[in-house]
Amino acid sequence: MSKLKLTLGCWDYDRTRPLMDGTVAIEGVDLNYLNMPVEETFFRMLRHREFDVAEMSLSSYTVSLGKDRPFVAIPVFPSRYFRHSCIYVNANADIREAKDLIGKRVGTPEFQMTAPVWIRGTLAEYYGVPVDSVTYVTGGEEEPGRPEKIKLDLPPNIKIESIGGTQTLSRMLLEGEIDALHTARTPSTFLTHPDRVKRLFPDYGELERDYFRKTGIFPIMHTIVIRREIYEANRWLAQSLFKAFAQAQRTAYENLRETAALKVMHPWLMATLEQVEQEMGSDFWSYGFENNRNTLETFLRYHHECGLSRQRYAPEDLFAPETLEAFKI
Repeated sequence: MSKLKLTLGCWDYDRTRPLMDGTVAIEGVDLNYLNMPVEETFFRMLRHREFDVAEMSLSSYTVSLGKDRPFVAIPVFPSRYFRHSCIYVNANADIREAKDLIGKRVGTPEFQMTAPVWIRGTLAEYYGVPVDSVTYVTGGEEEPGRPEKIKLDLPPNIKIESIGGTQTLSRMLLEGEIDALHTARTPSTFLTHPDRVKRLFPDYGELERDYFRKTGIFPIMHTIVIRREIYEANRWLAQSLFKAFAQAQRTAYENLRETAALKVMHPWLMATLEQVEQEMGSDFWSYGFENNRNTLETFLRYHHECGLSRQRYAPEDLFAPETLEAFKI
């Protein structure tokens, strides 16, 4: 019996590498894994629908639900990240605590990016910085000319400006043309001018651990989407993909726990891993729907509060219905 030929656009993660190298197969699928940085995958999938299956920004996917709904997701999350570390400030902007951001000009590569959605929501809920209390400045972080990947229709209380065609947010932060930056990638000027570009939360590690202890949330950044016409023609595919991604992730867990020889270049890997498992449990990077409900509900609330989704979606609205229940033998 012939297999369904599919192209997957996804980065090279330890948790997906077994799919890329073929040690984990997807039932009924002949897979072509295209290894690309996330920005390229997102752009090509959102603009041109180039892949059958792709890693996708959770925020971009949620925005697409209010448009032509071109994709359907499965509850697999290749990227998760605590984002307290990702708020940078100009050292001369008189920002000593989070509330000092109010009234400031804050850069963000794209307003609809997932990382800034989590940052804005966290600042509003826990630090008293309302989403509409700053002016957002959008554009390329290191290279000029970056547009929003999806056309946005935001409420009037959200103030957004686009930077000039030769400007970059990283340089503008250094020069004080913006006061702060919400981003997923460390700006180059933080590394080259640490006296002038600083983190809002230098002690971010402890703040992020405390955030998890209080909320149980390990923020989800990306999910996996299927082009809707392919899913509709092959309803079995959602479960087959979920099972394969979960199997690949189990291999990554096993590699982290291997003590005969370190498979990851981290000299204190076992000490770090034991600390993580003590605080977050053995399945600290969980896939599946029900055990991520609270995280997804929080994200969808933040997304709505940012004006990116006109209705507040329920977590069930995001995923193929076949994947909402875990299969048990």
